[in-house]
Amino acid sequence: MLIQIYRYPNRDSWAEILRRPVADTAEIETAVRSIIDDVRATGDRALRRYTHEFDRTAIADFVVGAEEIRSAIERVPSELKRAIELARDNIEKFHAAQVEEIRYVETMPGVTCWRKSTPIERVGLYIPGGTAPLFSTVLMLAVPAKLAGCAEMVLCSPPNRDGMIDDAILFAADLCGVDRIFKIGGAQAIAALAYGTESIPRVDKIFGPGNSYVTCAKQIVSRDVAIDMPAGPSEVAVIADESCDPRFVAADLLSQAEHGRDSQVVLIATDGSIIDRCLAEVDRQIETLPRREIALDALRNSIGIVTKDLDTAIRISNEYAPEHLILATTDPRELAEKVVNAGSVFLGHFSSESAGDYASGTNHTLPTAGWARSMSGVSLDSFLKKITFQQLTEEGVRNLASTVEMMASGEGLEAHRRAMSIRREEIDGF
Repeated sequence: MLIQIYRYPNRDSWAEILRRPVADTAEIETAVRSIIDDVRATGDRALRRYTHEFDRTAIADFVVGAEEIRSAIERVPSELKRAIELARDNIEKFHAAQVEEIRYVETMPGVTCWRKSTPIERVGLYIPGGTAPLFSTVLMLAVPAKLAGCAEMVLCSPPNRDGMIDDAILFAADLCGVDRIFKIGGAQAIAALAYGTESIPRVDKIFGPGNSYVTCAKQIVSRDVAIDMPAGPSEVAVIADESCDPRFVAADLLSQAEHGRDSQVVLIATDGSIIDRCLAEVDRQIETLPRREIALDALRNSIGIVTKDLDTAIRISNEYAPEHLILATTDPRELAEKVVNAGSVFLGHFSSESAGDYASGTNHTLPTAGWARSMSGVSLDSFLKKITFQQLTEEGVRNLASTVEMMASGEGLEAHRRAMSIRREEIDGF
């Protein structure tokens, strides 16, 4: 059994038990800073050098042209196209429901305030390639960006050895109306989006997951450009009681474990026999998993916890603040009411985490590494700015002037006081 099992741990030990694996990032940060500085200084020349070094391909032109997109679309199997289209429709429905109406609030007679959502003008979408090209992430980012009304979507994704982006990524990008697509990946792509090069425009906000180098690059450039969130390795917590199906639980655990060697899964159960049955099923299913070696490494980072009841289980989960939380219990709706820290929650025995990853409609770009304590996943709001407005009439000035003048004087800001008193005096004819 690869994962460490803790039975009825006391409250004081939770933080240590739930500590996530921490990689030594000093070397990564040094390398990433060098890449970012190089891209800022030499632009496309640096991008070509890093693409040749890391992706083992020579790129003359980073732009993906219309003919290349058309050819890629033709190669995507029709069944996969239909699946992507259905997923797009569900994601669109869910995110369209997040549109907020403008509400005008008269805080006092003559003083009206309101808030308006305006789109971020140019957004950068980073889509990982490699052994698992995440065309689903195109949907998760481009659909809400389009709904928000972003003026331009710029997508970057690493090329393969043939200098091409995955066909399904290009199909999804075209389906969602992405404006410009570039063959560039890694920390160098994040640097290009953050600062611009001869080919790639600077964006206002960068979205998307990536490996440790991409994540590090996003955190560094966040001093100069907005990012969606710091995203670490993928993770899932499953709370299971005696009603769970061990096959389902095992499949959910492995669906996260296969993401990457640094992924983590946490199984919290109300009886030790539940963990035993679920992990026996993990052992059985992993034998036929194509990404078995990756999953095995991830399981070495993982833990199982036996608790006395579901209340304790949910308190442990809230302490962990998982990216994904699955409630494989008899009454998941009741238990869900007690969730305060999680990226996305999956209720009941038939709500697989992969449903949310692909096609249920919710967004799969979620906070990891405990950031769910303070951050939300990507939504329509992620692509919007909220601007507040206020308008005062003469009546409003009369009603508010004394308050503003008194507070400004109290803070010693005379010009602030005068900005209101001059208007009051004009209205009153002084």
